[in-house]
Amino acid sequence: MKSLVTAAVIALVPPLNPDALQAAISDLEHPVVTSAQLRVSGSAGSWYGKAGAVARQDDRFRIGSVTKVFVATVVLQLVAERKVDLGTPIQHYLPGLLPPSLEPVTVGQLLNHTSGIPFEVGFPDLSTPDKVVAHRYDRWTPEQRVRLVPDTKAKFPPGTAQEYRGINYVLAALLIEKVTGHAYGHEVEARILCPLGLTRTYVPGLNETRIRGSHVRGYLDVPGRGLVDVSDYNTSMSYGEGDMISTTGDLTRFTSALFGGELLPPNLLSHLFTVPAVSMVDGGPARYSAGLQTATINGVTVWGKTGEQYGYNAGMFSTRDQQRRIAYSFTPTVSDGTQQQMTLRIVNAVTR
Repeated sequence: MKSLVTAAVIALVPPLNPDALQAAISDLEHPVVTSAQLRVSGSAGSWYGKAGAVARQDDRFRIGSVTKVFVATVVLQLVAERKVDLGTPIQHYLPGLLPPSLEPVTVGQLLNHTSGIPFEVGFPDLSTPDKVVAHRYDRWTPEQRVRLVPDTKAKFPPGTAQEYRGINYVLAALLIEKVTGHAYGHEVEARILCPLGLTRTYVPGLNETRIRGSHVRGYLDVPGRGLVDVSDYNTSMSYGEGDMISTTGDLTRFTSALFGGELLPPNLLSHLFTVPAVSMVDGGPARYSAGLQTATINGVTVWGKTGEQYGYNAGMFSTRDQQRRIAYSFTPTVSDGTQQQMTLRIVNAVTR
């Protein structure tokens, strides 16, 4: 595997512009969303705003792939405890689960998306909103998801390229469970949520469909039916890679603790801010580390994670020095690339 390179981080953070921040979330037509909220914090200033449907600051929402940051943190904690080795193939920990034709994939390659694991075959058709609604209560076990991986060779030799894949973190969650003897949600709660007081964050069970307590409601625009409330949804297909629920306040506290070294020792914390020296399969340099993704907007480099579930979009990012942290949530009614319009407005408003 090629050597790793760590990005130098020097934050050049401008003063907060409350009008620009509010404007970024107040355009509810591009994309069409029913609500939006943004929390900005850090040593360079704080701000909170919301738009659209009435929601309280501590209302829960689905965080989608932001889940991966929690899972990566637990795996790295297990590395610190010498219960897991980043250079050991996942097949050693989970024998017989992946197809025998697949090359050895290390734990580290799972975390930074350089595994090359081929796309699963046999997912239900979720190509239209009505099909999404029809499958909203489907229940999956993580083992069922992994068994959809075809018995073929990797898409590329593991460690030689990067491709963002949810299956990597389904396997990481199963690794946590094999090593600890507990559900990955139990470990997230014991190691992160309870110590940090993140009382509004949790991992739902495989049979759980409703969001506990007060929460932001998500909708899908279904042709012929209008807006359909999809807040009630079984996210077990996204086990370990996109099923968690949180708030902007809890995500902010988690980011602060994680970046501040409260959860990982320095030698393992560095893995969060190190991207492999490879290219993405679709071109361009790698942009994912162990759990995080990175981008430089208006000269400001941020690290964090975006996430989606039907009816929900969320994200948490921060400069490495925590001058500026952001946590956001909005509820798009269409599941397509237009969601990036809101995300781009937010990141531009906090960095410009």
